[in-house]
Amino acid sequence: MPQRQSALPQIWLVSDARNDAMLETVLARLPRGSGLIYRHYHLPPAERRARFEPLARLARQRGHWLVLAGNAAEARAWRTDGAYGSPTMLSAGPALLRLATAHSLAEIANARRARADAILLSPAFATRSHPGAKGLGPMRFRLLAARAGLPVIALGGIDARRARRLGGHAWAAIDGLIPKDS
Repeated sequence: MPQRQSALPQIWLVSDARNDAMLETVLARLPRGSGLIYRHYHLPPAERRARFEPLARLARQRGHWLVLAGNAAEARAWRTDGAYGSPTMLSAGPALLRLATAHSLAEIANARRARADAILLSPAFATRSHPGAKGLGPMRFRLLAARAGLPVIALGGIDARRARRLGGHAWAAIDGLIPKDS
């Protein structure tokens, strides 16, 4: 974990097959001390690790937090700051930053039981990741976030404009950080 920061980043970039070609550009443009959640589920294990290495170097150069989608043991082995995934996946392993996914009050409770450090609450808005699925919207998002008892990071259909509608919560994006001219 970057030692010079006491609070989690306000902005997180989430890697995905859709934004892979722009990851270096976006990482370089993010404010110093932002975060990268490295997923890249679409790649076989060896390719996933190979793609991770240059992104990790760039993220560290920029003072960004680096979190791996996977369990805490994998995150430690990859020398990241933390792990990202379902509360079940995060409930065991070495003490690292734990970012849990949640979509409901029940999943928020599961994240608390798993000792998550923060919750990625989604989908805040309709998103291309889940075509046809309805987003929580600002009001329901804020109601769930108020009950979380943990820091909340908004995910799903988020960009800077929509993040402001959620009342100052940290936010994470897959497409929402891609420059519009790309």
